[in-house]
Amino acid sequence: MYDLNLWAILVSAIAAMILGSLWYGPLFGKPWMKLVGMKKKDMESKEGMGKAYGLMFLGNIVMAIVLAHIIQAFGGDTWQMGLAAGFWTWLGFIATKTMSGQLWRKDSWNLYWLNNGYDLLNLLIMGVILTLWQ
Repeated sequence: MYDLNLWAILVSAIAAMILGSLWYGPLFGKPWMKLVGMKKKDMESKEGMGKAYGLMFLGNIVMAIVLAHIIQAFGGDTWQMGLAAGFWTWLGFIATKTMSGQLWRKDSWNLYWLNNGYDLLNLLIMGVILTLWQ
């Protein structure tokens, strides 16, 4: 079994939440809301926000655990290997799977790139944290 650093996993999940609040807030919040058809008042509604943030945090914990397993399985021990693990994980699982919205629902490709930009950067950051803090 792998010896996972629970602190690195927790910090990775927190980093993902911080990145998400910046990415979907001041950086790209307005274009994202437009692409998904959401109004600012929809975002200001507090109903269900605690549950959504809690589940998102749990999802980030799971993502960090899985990425840590992948990194350790392939002997990743440098930040460059963490970047590579994050990139290949994104390309193989996230970038390919999330394309279904554009192919079948005819979602905007701008939405695809906006969401996938976050996912890629998130996995790159997690990969670095997890390799540097083994």
